[in-house]
Parts: sequence; structure tokens; C-alpha cells
Amino acid sequence: MPTIEERVFIAGAGPVGMTTAARLLGRGVPVTVFETGGALSMESRASTFHPSTLDMLEELYATKELERHGLRARYLQYRSKKEGILARFDFEGIKDLTRHPYRLQCEQWHLTRILHDLLKDNPDFEILFGQTVEDCSQDQDSITLTISNGSEKISRNARFLIGADGASSKVRSALNIEFEGFTWPDRFLVLSTPFEFSEHISGLDMVSYVADPEQWHFFLKIPELWRVMLPIPSNMTDEAALDGDYGRRCLDRVLPGAGAAKVDHRTLYRVHQRVAKKFCSGRAFLVGDAAHINNPLGGMGMNGGIHDAFNLTELLVAGWNSQADLKQLELYDRQRRAVTLNAVQTQTIQNKRDLEASSKEDQANFRSRLRDALATRDGNRTYLQRLAMIASLRQASQIK
Repeated sequence: MPTIEERVFIAGAGPVGMTTAARLLGRGVPVTVFETGGALSMESRASTFHPSTLDMLEELYATKELERHGLRARYLQYRSKKEGILARFDFEGIKDLTRHPYRLQCEQWHLTRILHDLLKDNPDFEILFGQTVEDCSQDQDSITLTISNGSEKISRNARFLIGADGASSKVRSALNIEFEGFTWPDRFLVLSTPFEFSEHISGLDMVSYVADPEQWHFFLKIPELWRVMLPIPSNMTDEAALDGDYGRRCLDRVLPGAGAAKVDHRTLYRVHQRVAKKFCSGRAFLVGDAAHINNPLGGMGMNGGIHDAFNLTELLVAGWNSQADLKQLELYDRQRRAVTLNAVQTQTIQNKRDLEASSKEDQANFRSRLRDALATRDGNRTYLQRLAMIASLRQASQIK
């Protein structure tokens, strides 16, 4: 068996893995990150940072730099294709609960690079590209990894392992942890275009959800581009969905004439609602997409993963300094898994059902809930806290 290294191993250098690394290093815990890719990913995926997440990232000196690359979205609105604006929420309504009463629209890869630049000169930080954690085994004192670099496999041994290696997590598979849930039959198509929708749709906010039983859609403004997300019929092939003509027809349906606009990126992906049966197993832990995945309506995936990272590292640092019993670290599983099931999964599923509602009863219920949320100051604040993921953090903290 290799010598036990007094450090924490992290599989995955995405936004959650790098946040985990930064927080541990900030508390004096040495870290090695293993990343399958040859460099930090520049994939265009998550692009929303919630108020609660921005508050957290201040501790890592990342928020101000993120702000340089993003747009502040103070308002969030729900619309109907036929009725126009149904409800508009202003994050200033919870400015006493957060230092950042807005969503920041900024692509996730900026965070990984910001954190890497902050960590790269730390002697306790090691990041290894082109290396995949394939397997692990553990005993009472340590955990041993089998790592592949494509040509050979090596073993390394450390105190803890954190799997931040995504939805297809090899760490989760090595731990034989089930990924419970389901896959939606439809897929989501995201079209990124410089077409300025706000000049053609009256009152459009940077974050706007549009309910439509025939084809709901979602507008999201990021620097220099608008992203339009919409569902694709389950019987359509990926090739047909990514065809330029189909994308143009989709944009024309969203707004007549928009189909002539340039499309910079087309992304198509399957949508899942899955949660790992447990988030920890002895000296190994799952965070982010390795622990849970959900549809992107609400922007709760990456943000929930960053919240995982802060919760887990708080407990790990305490355990690291005091040699706490592993049982004490299981609080991470109790807190974050419960919140994922009861808040994030429930809310994202409801978000999708509200936008695609076809029956008059379901549509009326959605509109009634929006009216109720806006009717009183307390109702408005409650709704905003849920949108900002402040409520889910409070729920987790109450679990002992």
C-alpha cells in the first residue's frame, strides 16, 4: 500500500471541485485535484450564480472577479406567450438577507479559472490533468485511489476522497452508490444568439420564463448573448434537433423574425432528476452532479453543488483538525441530501410542470401561486428566498 498522504483527494476540476479545493486550502488542508480533461473545461453550461452562492464565494475572493465577467440580474419574471408578464420578482426585496440581491449571469468556466489562478502558487495545491480516478478502496485510516492517465494506472493513498466528477461519476460507481431518479423523455435545446430580444419583446428581463403548453421557453441574458432554452419532442433525433433550419424555426416561434439571427452555439442535452442514495461512504464523499442532477429551470444545479462544497468542507476541516469520528461527517449526508430531495428536486420539477402546463386547472394554479407570492411582503420574501436558495440553506442548517 502506498504511503498515506496527509491531504484530501478531489476527483474533478469543475466549478464544484475547484470550490471544494479552494475552501479546504483556505483552511490549511492540502489538496490534490485529479481532472480527466487535458485542461480546465471551457464548456458552456451553467451560467447563473444565486445571491447565496455569491455571498459564499466572497470568502474565496472570487465574487468580485466573477462580477467583471457577468451581468447583474436584479429581476426575474414569469411570462405567458399569450398574456405577457405574469409576475416580476425583485431581489432587492431580500437585500437585508444577502450582500448580493441579484443573480449574476456568468458562465461557469470563469469560476474554475478564477479559482485556479488564486490557488496555483499555493504549495499545498496540486492539480493533475489527464488523470481519472477509476477506483477506490478504504480502511479505517485512509482511502486508496486507482488513477489512470491513459497509458498506466497508479495508486495513491490519502485521508479523504471527494467525488466532484460529474453525473457519470466513477467515484460514485466505485462506491456502489445508486443514482436514484428518472430521465425526462424530452431533451432541452439551448440556442445562443446575439439577437437582442429585449428590443423586440416589451418588458423582457434578463431572466424570463415563458409558459406555453405548446413549447415553453426560457430567456437568459449573458454577456454579448441571449440564451434561449426550449424542449425538443421526444421522437426527434439529435441530428434533427441540432439542424440549423430547426433552430431557426424554434426562434421564429419564440419571436417572429428571430430565426434570421445568427446562432453562435447550439447545445442539446438530456434532462435528469437523480439523487445518489447516499452522499458519503466512510472516507469518500459526493458533491455536485456526482451527488445530484436536476433540470436547469431555476439554476439550482451548480449552485447546489457549491452549497454542497461549503457544507462538506466545514465539517471536513473540523474533523481534520480534531481527528473527529467519521460518524460526525455523516451530517453532510443528512443535511445536503435532505435539502436536495425536499427543495431542489421538488422545485425544479415544479418549475418544468408550471411552464408546460396544458390544463386550465394547472395553469390557474400556477398563476394563483404567483399572485399569492406578490400579494404580501412576507409572501414575496418567502418566494425570493426560495429562488435565491437562501431557504434551502436554512433548512439544511436546521438538520442535526
